[in-house]
Amino acid sequence: MMSSTPPNRLTRRAFALSGLAAAGVTAACGNGVGSNNAAKIDARVDATLNQMYGQYPNTLTLAEKSTGMLVMPLVTEAGFGFGGAFGRGALRVNGVTVDYYSTVKGSAGFQIGAQQYAHVLFFMTDDALAGFRRSSGWAAGADLVYVLNDQGDAMATDTNTLRSPILAAVFGQAGIYAGASLEGTKYTRIIP
Repeated sequence: MMSSTPPNRLTRRAFALSGLAAAGVTAACGNGVGSNNAAKIDARVDATLNQMYGQYPNTLTLAEKSTGMLVMPLVTEAGFGFGGAFGRGALRVNGVTVDYYSTVKGSAGFQIGAQQYAHVLFFMTDDALAGFRRSSGWAAGADLVYVLNDQGDAMATDTNTLRSPILAAVFGQAGIYAGASLEGTKYTRIIP
C-alpha cells in the first residue's frame, strides 16, 4: 500500500523535526554565556584566559606577541543531522576589552551529539586584527592555524606557525561530539 504523503512534504517534516531536535539539544546544554551583561562576559573571559595560561603555558608567549585576542569562553555546539554552535566573548587589545562578539556556526550532514568548548584567536599582525575589526561578519577559514588541537593537546609551534596572521587555541571540551573545528564559524560584533 502506498502512502498518501507526498515525498517533499515528508522531507520538510523531517527537516523541521531535525531542526527542533538540534535546537532542543542546544538548549539542554545550558550555555551560560546567554547574558548580554558585559561584566559577566569579561569575568568569563578572565577565567578562560587564566585556565588556558595555567594548562598551556606556551600560550602566554603567544598572547604577549599578539596584537589582539578574541576570547570565546563558552561555545555550545550540538547537532542531530543539522547542527549549530553559539557563544559570546570579547576582543582584547593590550589586555583591555575593546569589543564584544558573538559566534555562530551552522552545519549539515552526518552528525549527532553536543559539546561545549572555549577558544581563543590570536591576531599576530596589525593587518589581521584590523581586517577582523573592519569586517561586519568575519568567518574563520581553512587557513586558520591551530596551536592547540581539538583534544586540548599542545601542538608544536615553530617559526612558520608564529608567522601565521591568526592562530587558534581550542580547549576545555566537554561532551560527546566529533571534534571542535572553527572553520565556517562566523563572528559578529555585539553591544552587550
